[in-house]
Amino acid sequence: MRLRSFDPRPYTLNPDTVSLTAQVACLLEVGSPKPGNVTRFADFSDTRYIDFLTSAAVMGMALRKADRATTGSLILEAARETARIVGRNTNLGIALLFAPLSKAALLGGRRPLRSCLSTVLASLTPTDGQKIYEAIRLAAPGGLGEAAQFDVRETHGKVPLLEAMRSAMERDSIASEYATDFEITFTIGAPALARFVKESGDPEASIIQTYLTLLSRLPDSLIARKCGGPEARRVSSQAGRILGLGGAFTEAGRQKLPGWDRALRKGGNRLNPGTTADLTAAALFVVMLEKGIEYMLGREGKLSRMQSRGLSIR
Repeated sequence: MRLRSFDPRPYTLNPDTVSLTAQVACLLEVGSPKPGNVTRFADFSDTRYIDFLTSAAVMGMALRKADRATTGSLILEAARETARIVGRNTNLGIALLFAPLSKAALLGGRRPLRSCLSTVLASLTPTDGQKIYEAIRLAAPGGLGEAAQFDVRETHGKVPLLEAMRSAMERDSIASEYATDFEITFTIGAPALARFVKESGDPEASIIQTYLTLLSRLPDSLIARKCGGPEARRVSSQAGRILGLGGAFTEAGRQKLPGWDRALRKGGNRLNPGTTADLTAAALFVVMLEKGIEYMLGREGKLSRMQSRGLSIR
């Protein structure tokens, strides 16, 4: 299946709207029972569903300053407040993705969101890099290895951030997003999610299906860091097989999800596709920045289906 690049229409947003949209994106992402993740039905031993709900509020609070704070400052504040209130890393990946998207959304005008994002990323400074590296050290994400260049544990001064992200893009999908103007989000995640919601009118199934789509096409870099590339590719193949049965949209696909979820949770959740969850959140954020929160509630899809049947909505 070939997906077209998601090219948003002109829109007008303000910091409060962006903040609200970010919070809803976080809540919808964690509220959908995606296999291998913390959900409302299953906690991890060290992180709980309630931690992610709290982190959504923290993210919204930080992003209310997106019109006046730098990208690095937004990410560092989100990391600091999450560490203070939640005490665990529940949203570093989301903060890295949401901060530049928030600033891009507030540039406004008639330019598409991705074009504005390119401007934001190109304007990142070594001071942004320094603050983002500080945020990464503070959050201490799982599976963080060593790098020959720009090692986050060794580099404490100003960092040429895009250069550092390009050096890490082969081993980290979020670094790859920075190096490619969010290629994954704008050509896979967001267009898939928008289409699934429009066609099904089912937000939860659409989110799970987007997650499966992303995971089937991109081995999860968190799994790869913790368990190795072959294991990450094996998990991606499993996601692809479930998609082949229809995924979250068919009974055959849905029957496979609980058992796969249990398999991913074995061994202390080492096969948690955490980066894929972050990319799913980014797809949610982009779709709602462009189309509105109402779109993700399935209202547009429901309306079109009822109209096609000659029904009216009061």
